[in-house]
Amino acid sequence: MPAKKRKFKTEVQQLLDLVVHSLYTNRDIFLRELISNASDAIDRARFEALSNPDVLEDDPEWKVRISVDRDARTLVVSDNGIGMAPDEIDETIGTIASSGTRRFLEELQKNEGNLSPELIGQFGVGFYSSFMVADKVTVLTRRAGTDKSAGVKWESAGTGNYTVEECVKETRGTDVVLHLKEGMDEYLEEWRIRKIVKTYSDFVEHPIVLAKEGGKEGGKEGEEAAEEVLNSQKAIWTRSRGDVTEDEYNEFYKHLSHDFLDPLEAIHWRMEGVTEFSALLFLPRKAMSDLLAPDARRHGIHLYVRKVFITDNAEALTPRWLRFLQGVVESADLPLNISRETLQDNRLIQVIRNNLVKKVLDTLSDMKEKHRAKYEDFWREFGRVLKEGIHFDLANRDKLKELVLFESSKTEAGGLVSLAEYVERMPDTQNAIYYITGENRQAVENSPHLEAFRGRDLEVLFLTDPIDEWVVQGLPDYRDKPLKDIARGQIDLPKDDDPAEPPPEDGDFKPLLEAVKKILGDSVREVRLSRRLTESACCLVSDEHDLGVQMEKILKAFQRELPPSKRILELNPNHPAVGAMRDLAVRDPEHPTLREYAELLYDQARLTVGLPIDDPLRFSRRISALMAACVKTAESTPDTEA
Repeated sequence: MPAKKRKFKTEVQQLLDLVVHSLYTNRDIFLRELISNASDAIDRARFEALSNPDVLEDDPEWKVRISVDRDARTLVVSDNGIGMAPDEIDETIGTIASSGTRRFLEELQKNEGNLSPELIGQFGVGFYSSFMVADKVTVLTRRAGTDKSAGVKWESAGTGNYTVEECVKETRGTDVVLHLKEGMDEYLEEWRIRKIVKTYSDFVEHPIVLAKEGGKEGGKEGEEAAEEVLNSQKAIWTRSRGDVTEDEYNEFYKHLSHDFLDPLEAIHWRMEGVTEFSALLFLPRKAMSDLLAPDARRHGIHLYVRKVFITDNAEALTPRWLRFLQGVVESADLPLNISRETLQDNRLIQVIRNNLVKKVLDTLSDMKEKHRAKYEDFWREFGRVLKEGIHFDLANRDKLKELVLFESSKTEAGGLVSLAEYVERMPDTQNAIYYITGENRQAVENSPHLEAFRGRDLEVLFLTDPIDEWVVQGLPDYRDKPLKDIARGQIDLPKDDDPAEPPPEDGDFKPLLEAVKKILGDSVREVRLSRRLTESACCLVSDEHDLGVQMEKILKAFQRELPPSKRILELNPNHPAVGAMRDLAVRDPEHPTLREYAELLYDQARLTVGLPIDDPLRFSRRISALMAACVKTAESTPDTEA
């Protein structure tokens, strides 16, 4: 049959332009697509051979073969799969976006077949990625079960036309010959081919072999070329968990993540039903150095579609607060040519994402209950990231509440307590979960805000991560108990006999409160007596809806412009210094010593919460002057023992 010139049945030039310039951003993808199509053809032949053994002819070993010819500048991808008849090649390649795979599955469903193979690729759009690197593509194919004279040759330069003619082909299957463009000689290099196969097709279950140039090593010309298998074919996520050893999990994790430590936990399961997928996820043992960088951390989830690599940064598969996860997700329902952009809007991806999140949270919950020490190790490394979900993920907030851990006033340094454990040991009269934020345990443990709580043996959670004050905005309560910052607003302590209960503000302390407010002016929002303090003279408190001290420091660290903060200065009515100031204010509210002491207390209060003071030198001089005055007083006091 002479060659027949035909036009593509679609607006092929526009579609080719889309494929070459828009659909794929990485030229290496063409080899992935051709290998996928070849593997698909093998699967179809293997399935057909179940009912028709003659399909196998004399070549029962399935494989995809890659060979190069440097002189001719061609790259050939061959398979011994199902092949195509003349009418099929028109329908399959002649029409972009047509899919032999899809029609095969439709026929299989009509015949109520129950041995559906895992089919890769759709012989349509993906095939045309070849024109990213080739200025001409030749396809030689023969349908399995036919004789060698039934071969078909298809050829196109990707310009809107193609030719089809009969040819002699000795073996079944398909050879795709790429005549490379100028500047594409890198795809003739063996190392380049190895790298692409390892990256994109390592887990295709059929051997992908590279034919060595020049025949067998040390052999004679014309002998069969020596072949090197390029892919591992170890898609361990498709095996049942019981068939995979711990060593295999560890080896695969290290290959995937480039981590030198074994993973903390492997999460391996298969989802079946309306949506089917396999997943093998890992919890790392240690956090990567860029885990907390705002934009630097890539998601570690690799997406495969029917064992074909799609991306190693599948952001749409997991929320950002699970960005520490490493692993593989494989789906048979997604299209092979899905892009990162379309991943975001794909309905199946959302279903997979929801199931992945649920499985990970269930695993962490189980670890927390049954392997507490192991979970605490995980929390110390990744708890700061996991807490982000409390703020961002309303759907999973309740589950995340059960997973968070904090140090507290009743734990040793490094000890952790959950919200459930905190609530279980609350006294019956306590109506809120108390917490305090700060830079570290030592800072919050020495805070004057703790004094009344320590005196009443009330537990206070220590929130010392930089993001904690932001996180608790999404954690207003737990089991109907509100979370209360003990350094913010008024504190309603449990009712009991409280010897430190302050007198009403309109009593003897009213002149002092008014005088100090007048002295400090706009530096403070209010001056009032404190129910928090039992030892210290004063402390600063944020208003109920104002920024906390820690959040203010974080925002300033990011160069955020903030309006001047006005906090509340609380005075301890039982402290001797405050009592002396009260007496002075009653006698002379304009006394210069009262001003000195008021400003000194304000600076002291700022320092205790980690805020800078306006004039450190002046503060130092005041302290020195006060010390000198005390020494003089001590020297002038008679020695009673003498």
